[in-house]
Amino acid sequence: MPEPDGYGLDHLPYGAYSVGAGTPRIGVRLGDRVLDVADLRPELDRPTLNDFMALGPDAWAETRAQVTDLAAADALAATPVDDVRLHLPFAVGDYVDFYASLDHASNVGRIFRPDQEPLLPNWRHLPVGYHGRGGTVVVSGTPVVRPCGQRKAPTEDAPTYGPSRRLDIEAELGFVIGAGSALGSRISVGDLAEHVFGVVGLNDWSARDIQAWEYVPLGPFLGKSFATSVAAWVTPLAALDAAWCDLPGQDPTPLDYLVGPGSPGSEGGGPRGLDIDVEVVLNDRVVSRPPYRTMYWSPAQMLAHLTVNGASTRPGDLFASGTISGPEPDTRGSFLELSWGGREPFGGPGGESRTFLEDGDVVTLRYSAPGTSGGRITLGEVTGRIEPARP
Repeated sequence: MPEPDGYGLDHLPYGAYSVGAGTPRIGVRLGDRVLDVADLRPELDRPTLNDFMALGPDAWAETRAQVTDLAAADALAATPVDDVRLHLPFAVGDYVDFYASLDHASNVGRIFRPDQEPLLPNWRHLPVGYHGRGGTVVVSGTPVVRPCGQRKAPTEDAPTYGPSRRLDIEAELGFVIGAGSALGSRISVGDLAEHVFGVVGLNDWSARDIQAWEYVPLGPFLGKSFATSVAAWVTPLAALDAAWCDLPGQDPTPLDYLVGPGSPGSEGGGPRGLDIDVEVVLNDRVVSRPPYRTMYWSPAQMLAHLTVNGASTRPGDLFASGTISGPEPDTRGSFLELSWGGREPFGGPGGESRTFLEDGDVVTLRYSAPGTSGGRITLGEVTGRIEPARP
């Protein structure tokens, strides 16, 4: 993973911060400092990024160039990052979570349907997703309370109520809508950069036992809606110009609205993925290294599918990739996969065997990507500590 200097001039992520009892305002991170940019535009003197993101890509590019020049000249007031309080950087509107990793979807299919084809018939034809709960998206560092709900193990005759026994993580990447789209319109795969302001690390906490009992026939509900954690820093899409890469391949060829004419970095060649490395850290021990570059469906395809029916988008809307998993056991992005459904414990902190999360566990997701200056940038990390269920 990158050195601490992954917050250089080629990155400059945005966040919402406050000092002492002050009102939150927008800042830009450079190294271990937070630069005060609130005076550059009225829309930056706000507690969230939403008003600034709504201005669209021309304003984003102009402001980024201005911040880069001023930061290089050391002409912006700065506060040590350790002296500020970080807040949720954008007010979340709608939240959609996809299921875009072939390896993850295949693993889950093999775990739950070992005698059937791992992928359902629609999976290779469209980015499968569900509409989540925007009101429970929280900033990194917010404690996660173990959820309660109905659970029914295969060996039990009837469901019971109580705390989740199979609490899990999902290492994901989130995409933040800046400029929205009108009801009845569609966003093409070539227009991702016109609408997506930036990306955030994301942990879609999951109660697997609650989810398994409730999700047939309508999909995830209480097993997902209790908490989703995002990074405090939003990496502008422009900072990832050097990270675009080819998708591993799609077979069969998707329908036309998911194919062309292109996306950032594609040079007209169709939707592309991102070369972003992830680390899953459980109580200070790295237990997995999922690679985002292996994802089957691209960010542009997810956004195109999200809006193909005419659904509108707004500044602050969030869509996520779904669990990032690679082909090797040590690249799986959930404990469900790492423990193969809880049947094969994996090595946890201190060499102990683990399956799902225990109270007191701290999970941190770290991200890095190629930077435009030739090194690597450090995306904002996502941390959460599990607290016991409440009565």
